[in-house]
Order: sequence, then structure tokens, then C-alpha cells
Amino acid sequence: MFLSTVKTRKLFEGQNSWHSGWWELKSVLLVVSMALPFFFPSQIIQIYGEIARIGAGIFLLLQLVSVVHFITWWNKYWIPNEERKQRCFLGLFMSTLFYVASICGVVYMYTTYASRSSCSLNIFFITWTAILLAVMLVVSLHSKVNRGLLSSGIMASYIVFLCWCAIRSEPATLRCETKDQEKRNGGWITILGFLIAIFAIVMAAFSTGIDSKCFQFSKDKVKDEDSIPYNYGFFHIVFSLGAMYFAMLFISWDLNNSARKWSIDVGWASTWVKIINEWFAATIYIWMLISPVVRQNKVMDSDGTMQQTPDSSMA
Repeated sequence: MFLSTVKTRKLFEGQNSWHSGWWELKSVLLVVSMALPFFFPSQIIQIYGEIARIGAGIFLLLQLVSVVHFITWWNKYWIPNEERKQRCFLGLFMSTLFYVASICGVVYMYTTYASRSSCSLNIFFITWTAILLAVMLVVSLHSKVNRGLLSSGIMASYIVFLCWCAIRSEPATLRCETKDQEKRNGGWITILGFLIAIFAIVMAAFSTGIDSKCFQFSKDKVKDEDSIPYNYGFFHIVFSLGAMYFAMLFISWDLNNSARKWSIDVGWASTWVKIINEWFAATIYIWMLISPVVRQNKVMDSDGTMQQTPDSSMA
């Protein structure tokens, strides 16, 4: 689909109807593409697995950029002014809700997965997540940044969710759950987490694939009325990367993994991928907050240098 639609620019082109229709033929191609891999040699599947690791990592990066872009848009939407006092109240309510949920999530993880001093790795994960929450809160409320609480609250909830997913991906024997939690938690939490992952991947693929503007270096292009609404090629390549990420969930990012019951997305490789993803997400967001201040300081420094140069030459 990527190769057949990447050059599409106008709605009247044949590739547009292929992208938006021909569902009967696409259904046949889908069934064929699902059946063919069973006849491939294992070496080809192994090569695809190595490629899928890279593609899944790229999908995570694209998803982070899309999430940050969405948070920025939502924060601007709730910016208070005289004409939108109701929005201001709702924005404040949503900010409080997200931060309360984040704090409750941290407390829940401490009591469930770090109740013993021997759970040092989980204590480190959760404590570092709490530190990231505090840093994002302080930076967003700093007088030079002044970005409000809503965007940082949404990102706080997101990284707490990533931390919980990472801990849930640890091998069950080393997860440091409380005894009561171990008895209650059967396969239903794994199934629920997996369903949430499916929903998140599909939504991320749709939103990232359609919102290709936030990945463009140049945004000055003017679209005609007959131009396609979004980049079809980018849309399909994002879905292919999402499929690679989905494949990694099934094998826990380990190509030699032997799947067991209730072991979807369980393993140390999966745990560290999610933890690094969490840290990277927080880093991108904090940089997004401080980058305007850094650029402004650089501009002011350069202007000051330019003013000093002619003065010194006259002296």
C-alpha cells in the first residue's frame, strides 16, 4: 500500500480511489498476506524480525512526537481568555484530574510492586517516575516557561502509564507483587492490558499517519482544493511500523522467545523498551517546554554581541 500510494498528490488520481476503495480486492490480499508467511523459510522470518525491531522502535518515536503534538494542541485549546471562561474552568478541572490520577498511579505502584526493600529495581523505576513528574510540574510553572498544568498533567499520566506497563512486563516471578495481588491477578489483567495496547496502537497509528504535518520540516506548502487531505504513503508506512511494534508485543521483543500462557509482552527486553520509552517521552516534553526559552536567550545574546561590536569599533 505504501509503494502504490506514496506518489499520490491529487484526489482525481487513480491511487486515491485505490487508497479509499477496492475493499473486496484488499480483503483477498489481506488473507493471502496472512497465509503466505506460513510457507516462508524460517530464515526470512528471522530477517523480518530483526527489521521489525528497528521499525517498532521508529514507531515508538513517531508515537511520542504525535503525543507531544496532541498535548500541545489540547493545551492551546484550553488556554483561558475572556470569551472562554467555561473552557478555563474545564481546563483547570482536567489538569487537576490528570495530576490526581498520576499521583494515585504512583502510590498504587509503590504499594503493589515495591512493598519490599528487595524490590530495588521497581523502587527505582517508580521513584524516578515520581521525580520526572515533579520536574515537569516545576518547569511548566516556571515564570519563564509558564505553560500551565494541563499539558504537564496529561504527560504525567502518560509516563505513569508507561511505567506501569513496564513493570507489568517483568517476568511474573520477579515482579515483586504482593501476595494478595499475585492471587487475584490471573490472566484477566494481561488480557485487559493487551486490549488497551491494541486500542492504543490503532489510535496512535491513525493519528500519527493522518497527522503528517507535525513531521514536516517545511510547513509553508499551500494545498489546493483537489489535494489529498493527508499523505497516503506516510499513513501506510506508519501502519506497517505499527504492525512491527504489534509483532514485538507478541514475542516480548525477543526473537528467541517461546510464548507461554498469559505471557504476552512479558520479558526484560519488553520492560526496558518501555522504561526507555518513558524516559525519552519525558525528555522530549521537558525540552519542548524549555526550548523556546533557550532559543530566546540565544537570540538576545546574539543581538547583544552585534550591538557591542559597532560600539567597540567606534571607540
